[in-house]
Amino acid sequence: MNAIWKYPIPVADEFQLEMPMGARPLTVQVQDGKPYLWALVNTEFDVEPHRFRLAGTGHPLEEDVWSYAYVGTFQVRDGRLVFHVFYKGLGAREEV
Repeated sequence: MNAIWKYPIPVADEFQLEMPMGARPLTVQVQDGKPYLWALVNTEFDVEPHRFRLAGTGHPLEEDVWSYAYVGTFQVRDGRLVFHVFYKGLGAREEV
């Protein structure tokens, strides 16, 4: 079944979200003061790590940022902090 799922965005330069295989990030927005990412997913697929890059306005970015897919921009603290989210693709599953 296809659905749109919501994921909290951690405040970190690089992060991974466990989403079903083939998930498509749609948008990022703030809800109740916290940033979230919404993605189109097939709920029957296995989950896998998807890598993202979070960048604050004016912060330096690595050269390969041009190969990332832009997802969206969100503001927190009444617009005093502005962040931009990029999708980097699939990540490696971390060993525990």
